[in-house]
Amino acid sequence: MCAQYAPEVFELDIDGLAYVKSAEDELLQDPGATTPVPLTLLQDVVDSAKECPGDCIHVRRVKDSVEVYGPDAA
Repeated sequence: MCAQYAPEVFELDIDGLAYVKSAEDELLQDPGATTPVPLTLLQDVVDSAKECPGDCIHVRRVKDSVEVYGPDAA
């Protein structure tokens, strides 16, 4: 679902799982991988986090790393 909401940020790999992409369009497959999200794509990523069936998308603020969307958001 996340690759449908935000294909600029997420991509499905051949293993059937979606991964976050770097600014250089490289799949980041390490657990906990992060990438900056341009403000223009933020709502798409938030929608991805809300609809993620695996609850594995965590959207954090840059300034203090507080999770604002995702399974651990307050």
